[in-house]
Amino acid sequence: MVEVTFDPSKTSYSNLLKIFWVNVDPTDAGGQFCDRGQQYRSEIFYMDETQKKLAEQSKQEIEKTKTFKEPIVTQITKLKAFYPAEEYHQDYYKKKPADYNSYRTGCRRDQRLQELWGPGAGETH
Repeated sequence: MVEVTFDPSKTSYSNLLKIFWVNVDPTDAGGQFCDRGQQYRSEIFYMDETQKKLAEQSKQEIEKTKTFKEPIVTQITKLKAFYPAEEYHQDYYKKKPADYNSYRTGCRRDQRLQELWGPGAGETH
Protein backbone atom coordinates (compact mmCIF):
# COMPACT_ATOMS: atom_id res chain seq x y z
CA MET A 1 0.00 0.00 0.00
CA VAL A 2 1.20 3.49 -0.80
CA GLU A 3 0.05 6.50 1.17
CA VAL A 4 -0.30 9.60 -0.99
CA THR A 5 -0.38 13.00 0.68
CA PHE A 6 -1.34 15.77 -1.70
CA ASP A 7 -2.24 19.43 -1.83
CA PRO A 8 -5.74 19.78 -3.39
CA SER A 9 -4.80 23.25 -4.63
CA LYS A 10 -2.11 21.66 -6.82
CA THR A 11 -3.77 18.42 -7.93
CA SER A 12 -7.05 16.65 -7.45
CA TYR A 13 -7.95 13.25 -6.09
CA SER A 14 -9.43 12.48 -9.51
CA ASN A 15 -6.08 13.23 -11.15
CA LEU A 16 -4.33 10.93 -8.67
CA LEU A 17 -6.78 8.19 -9.62
CA LYS A 18 -5.87 8.64 -13.30
CA ILE A 19 -2.19 8.25 -12.43
CA PHE A 20 -2.98 5.19 -10.32
CA TRP A 21 -4.80 3.34 -13.08
CA VAL A 22 -2.04 3.62 -15.69
CA ASN A 23 0.51 2.30 -13.17
CA VAL A 24 -1.25 -0.96 -12.34
CA ASP A 25 -2.60 -4.01 -14.09
CA PRO A 26 -6.21 -3.84 -12.89
CA THR A 27 -6.97 -7.28 -14.37
CA ASP A 28 -4.53 -9.27 -12.21
CA ALA A 29 -6.08 -10.49 -8.95
CA GLY A 30 -2.93 -12.43 -8.05
CA GLY A 31 -0.56 -9.50 -7.64
CA GLN A 32 1.34 -7.13 -9.86
CA PHE A 33 3.96 -8.18 -12.38
CA CYS A 34 6.65 -10.30 -10.59
CA ASP A 35 5.14 -9.58 -7.19
CA ARG A 36 2.63 -12.31 -6.47
CA GLY A 37 0.19 -12.68 -3.62
CA GLN A 38 -2.79 -10.86 -2.16
CA GLN A 39 -0.58 -8.20 -0.57
CA TYR A 40 0.44 -7.07 -4.07
CA ARG A 41 -3.04 -6.81 -5.58
CA SER A 42 -4.31 -3.62 -7.15
CA GLU A 43 -6.57 -1.81 -4.67
CA ILE A 44 -7.77 1.72 -3.95
CA PHE A 45 -8.28 2.68 -0.32
CA TYR A 46 -10.54 5.65 0.36
CA MET A 47 -10.79 7.82 3.46
CA ASP A 48 -14.27 9.30 3.06
CA GLU A 49 -17.45 9.02 1.00
CA THR A 50 -16.29 11.62 -1.52
CA GLN A 51 -13.13 9.63 -2.26
CA LYS A 52 -15.18 6.42 -2.44
CA LYS A 53 -17.55 7.95 -4.98
CA LEU A 54 -14.70 9.33 -7.10
CA ALA A 55 -12.84 6.00 -7.02
CA GLU A 56 -15.95 4.08 -8.04
CA GLN A 57 -16.63 6.58 -10.85
CA SER A 58 -13.06 6.26 -12.12
CA LYS A 59 -13.35 2.47 -12.16
CA GLN A 60 -16.68 2.65 -14.02
CA GLU A 61 -15.12 5.01 -16.56
CA ILE A 62 -12.25 2.59 -17.16
CA GLU A 63 -14.73 -0.26 -17.56
CA LYS A 64 -16.69 1.78 -20.13
CA THR A 65 -13.80 3.12 -22.17
CA LYS A 66 -11.09 0.45 -22.00
CA THR A 67 -11.57 -3.05 -23.30
CA PHE A 68 -9.46 -5.67 -21.55
CA LYS A 69 -9.55 -9.42 -22.16
CA GLU A 70 -10.02 -9.95 -18.41
CA PRO A 71 -12.36 -8.09 -16.02
CA ILE A 72 -11.11 -5.28 -13.82
CA VAL A 73 -10.54 -6.76 -10.37
CA THR A 74 -9.18 -3.71 -8.56
CA GLN A 75 -11.03 -3.41 -5.26
CA ILE A 76 -12.17 -0.16 -3.66
CA THR A 77 -11.96 -0.45 0.12
CA LYS A 78 -12.37 1.85 3.12
CA LEU A 79 -9.01 2.55 4.73
CA LYS A 80 -8.88 1.14 8.26
CA ALA A 81 -5.22 1.74 9.09
CA PHE A 82 -1.99 2.56 7.33
CA TYR A 83 1.36 1.11 8.37
CA PRO A 84 4.48 2.51 6.70
CA ALA A 85 6.81 -0.03 5.10
CA GLU A 86 10.25 -0.61 6.53
CA GLU A 87 12.75 2.16 5.81
CA TYR A 88 14.61 0.15 3.16
CA HIS A 89 11.41 0.06 1.07
CA GLN A 90 10.90 3.83 1.24
CA ASP A 91 11.88 5.58 -2.04
CA TYR A 92 13.41 2.33 -3.26
CA TYR A 93 13.56 3.61 -6.85
CA LYS A 94 15.83 6.44 -5.63
CA LYS A 95 17.97 4.36 -3.25
CA LYS A 96 18.53 1.46 -5.62
CA PRO A 97 17.85 2.77 -9.14
CA ALA A 98 19.70 -0.06 -10.91
CA ASP A 99 17.76 -2.72 -8.98
CA TYR A 100 14.47 -0.90 -9.53
CA ASN A 101 15.09 -0.53 -13.28
CA SER A 102 16.11 -4.18 -13.49
CA TYR A 103 12.83 -5.11 -11.80
CA ARG A 104 10.81 -2.96 -14.22
CA THR A 105 12.50 -4.58 -17.21
CA GLY A 106 12.78 -8.13 -15.89
CA CYS A 107 9.18 -8.28 -14.74
CA ARG A 108 7.93 -6.71 -17.96
CA ARG A 109 6.20 -4.02 -15.86
CA ASP A 110 6.50 -1.21 -18.40
CA GLN A 111 5.76 -3.49 -21.34
CA ARG A 112 2.60 -4.83 -19.67
CA LEU A 113 1.39 -1.35 -18.73
CA GLN A 114 1.87 -0.15 -22.29
CA GLU A 115 0.00 -3.21 -23.60
CA LEU A 116 -2.90 -2.29 -21.32
CA TRP A 117 -2.87 1.52 -21.44
CA GLY A 118 -0.77 2.58 -24.42
CA PRO A 119 2.47 4.53 -24.83
CA GLY A 120 3.64 6.49 -21.80
CA ALA A 121 1.85 4.31 -19.25
CA GLY A 122 3.79 3.52 -16.12
CA GLU A 123 6.27 6.34 -16.54
CA THR A 124 5.09 8.15 -13.41
CA HIS A 125 6.53 7.18 -10.03
